[in-house]
Amino acid sequence: MTISTQRRSSKVPEITLLFWIIKIAATTLGETGGDAVSMSMHLGYLLGTAIFAVVFLLAVAAQIKATRFHPALYWLTVIATTTVGTTLADLADRSLGIGYAGGASLLALLLLLSLGIWYTTTGSVAVADVDSPRSELFYWSTIMFSQTLGTALGDWAADSAGLGYGGAALVFGGLLLLVAVAYFLTRLSRTALFWAAFVLTRPLGAVVGDLLDKPLDAGGLALSRYAASIALLVFIAGCILLFRQRPARRDAIRLHD
Repeated sequence: MTISTQRRSSKVPEITLLFWIIKIAATTLGETGGDAVSMSMHLGYLLGTAIFAVVFLLAVAAQIKATRFHPALYWLTVIATTTVGTTLADLADRSLGIGYAGGASLLALLLLLSLGIWYTTTGSVAVADVDSPRSELFYWSTIMFSQTLGTALGDWAADSAGLGYGGAALVFGGLLLLVAVAYFLTRLSRTALFWAAFVLTRPLGAVVGDLLDKPLDAGGLALSRYAASIALLVFIAGCILLFRQRPARRDAIRLHD
């Protein structure tokens, strides 16, 4: 199959506070939604991963085929990466016995390889440069690896490191705050800071999702996975409908890069 490299307008959103709010909500939805299918519906991690992988591939295909930025389609694709990331990480960590540390290490390596190959191939991993089918494939592959890594990191911090869901949420929230401080007070690469924040939002969403739906004796609030998922989906839909999102602009993203 030949992939066109013709450059088009960006089909990913401008990076604003709204972007990060929706991103955290989407990652939390990925955790509660993934657990709802694999655990509450008793489909298991393997079948759950297969279902969400099909949704992910269809969403990515639709995103690449689109000729302009569609907020609903973009966030549907992000949610698809978080749900498949949840069940895939759980499959590797629990069913295959790799463990949280082993799974996180493997996924971190895959994420770095994805970014490295992307940069070597296109010369940039900046969001504003995601304007061709080839760069979109790299973009969504990298996001999928980051979402899966985030699930493993969240589980490792909450369970293996003994921080609990609340403690792990504070740690990842604190790390995100440090990235934000670096953005406003330093001249560090905006692209590097973006990907650092993007990766960190996933374990934050993972532990918040677990905090919402895990049993009380496991440190959670024992809320319904279905109710939590629906509430998060309504919140995300409301943000998309009520607030205008613009496609990323190259001059805005690459400033100080």
